[in-house]
Amino acid sequence: MFKLRRYLAGHYAECVLAPLFKMLEALLQLLVPLVMAQVIDVGIVARDSRYVLAHGALLVAMGVLAWVVAVTAQYFCSRLAAAFGTALRDDLFAHVLSLSREDVERLGRASLVTRLTNDSQQVQDGLNMFFRLILRSPFVTFGTVVAAFLVDGVEGAALLVAVLAAGALVLGFMRVTSSRYRDIQRGLDEVQLAVSENLEGVRVLRAFRREDAERAAFAETTATVRDRQVTTGDISALVNPLTYVVVNCGLIALLWFGGAQVNVGNLTQGQLVALVSYVSQALVELLKLTNLIVLLAKASACAKRINEVFETRPALTDGTLDAAPSAEAPVLAFDDVSFSYARAAGNALSHVSFSLAPGATLGVIGGTGSGKSTLASLALRFYDATDGKVRVGGHDVRDLTRRSLRRQVSLVEQGATLFSGTIASNLRWGNLDADEKDLRAAVATAQAAGVVAGKAGGLGAEVEQFGRNFSGGQRQRLTIARTLVRRPRVLILDDASSALDFATDAALRRAIARDCADMAVVTISQRVTAVRHADQILVLDGGRQVGLGTHEELLAACPVYREICESQLTAEEVER
Repeated sequence: MFKLRRYLAGHYAECVLAPLFKMLEALLQLLVPLVMAQVIDVGIVARDSRYVLAHGALLVAMGVLAWVVAVTAQYFCSRLAAAFGTALRDDLFAHVLSLSREDVERLGRASLVTRLTNDSQQVQDGLNMFFRLILRSPFVTFGTVVAAFLVDGVEGAALLVAVLAAGALVLGFMRVTSSRYRDIQRGLDEVQLAVSENLEGVRVLRAFRREDAERAAFAETTATVRDRQVTTGDISALVNPLTYVVVNCGLIALLWFGGAQVNVGNLTQGQLVALVSYVSQALVELLKLTNLIVLLAKASACAKRINEVFETRPALTDGTLDAAPSAEAPVLAFDDVSFSYARAAGNALSHVSFSLAPGATLGVIGGTGSGKSTLASLALRFYDATDGKVRVGGHDVRDLTRRSLRRQVSLVEQGATLFSGTIASNLRWGNLDADEKDLRAAVATAQAAGVVAGKAGGLGAEVEQFGRNFSGGQRQRLTIARTLVRRPRVLILDDASSALDFATDAALRRAIARDCADMAVVTISQRVTAVRHADQILVLDGGRQVGLGTHEELLAACPVYREICESQLTAEEVER
């Protein structure tokens, strides 16, 4: 947790005031037994009712003051913890967004969700309790021992031994449970992953009637987490009873020796009552300290997991160049590009080369796993090429800032994603300054005018989470419109019309060719009809470039392309 102390910046006043008020509360608590001793030894022994009432009023006043001080301390603690948690989550979320796709996949999406939510909350709760008790509990415990020594050395020694034994016990349990709490959090990652997978794939799950199998798998996962929690809880549950035993043994020794001292006149009854009260206070504070240690063990385990994310440096460093694209250079070019994924055996792409002029069109076709989507990811620099160079506007994409690169190149993927809000708010992701005319123009080009018109409210119609109140084809058309609002120099459509019928797909391609003549368009598809009219067609097979040319040229020179055409078209359509 020490590494996260930077999130306390700007709140140092609360860091000081919260524990100081708790110390003031502790001081008042330590004075109560001394006042009670005076009430017994002076007021009651002398039957002085005025003395008893006066000191009773003093105890009430001290109680009220202690309550005010405690509430004030809690206010500062809660304010500090809330500010800390908010800053931590904001920074953690921003850092996650800065990571590359490879980084996110390595850390795990479910694990990142758990760290952003559950782990950060555990750290926030630990911080809150830390500032509440870190000075108060040790101060009260130490103060009771000192006060006991001031009353009687033998009694103080008995209490000191009990406190030291209990403290050693607590620290020992903390060492044992700390690693176990990390295992529990990893188990929660697995639960989060299982939940997200089943919710996202619920249609497939029901279609294959896998409900029972998934229930069994989920029950096994949660049972593992439960077993870890129960085992750790059993260990933690021993701390309080053992602390009770140790401190009460000290109390028995204190009463044994204290009673003997009262009998011989070395201690007064009031002093013995004060000593017993101090032992009770020490016991309560040790129990609080025990709970604090347990909570800090959880928070420490969670903080380590959060720090793992912060220590993950983005695999891709942002470029520094924000220069205008060269007028003579191709808007997009691949120069002998090869790429392999971190955990893959071979190359996903091998020696791919092409260039795309402004306003030109490129079709990319190939079988499943041929590297088509990888090509799109490299153009957007979701990954860096292993060999060769990817250039946009004549500049290496590694030199360009992400903002500059993605202002020029936009991608629409097959998995259309909409966000909660309205249709207009989703479309303006492409351009926050776009007016209604711009939005309606993009909607018309994307063949989504009917989608907007069919919703109550038009552009102001509500979009539910993940756009679940729209069909797959409607979502695809709206995501295409969102990208068109941006007006990029290069538009990449990666199977972006896979959910559309052939007529709508054809109308979409004609509209883009008509309304986006200034854009270079890369159409990635498994449909020959989607790419056959492109200025160039790139054919990929197993990650290798096996053809580049027009439809007619490839039919004559590329067997792979001809085979794809013959599998989808009639003989007349192939030659047309």
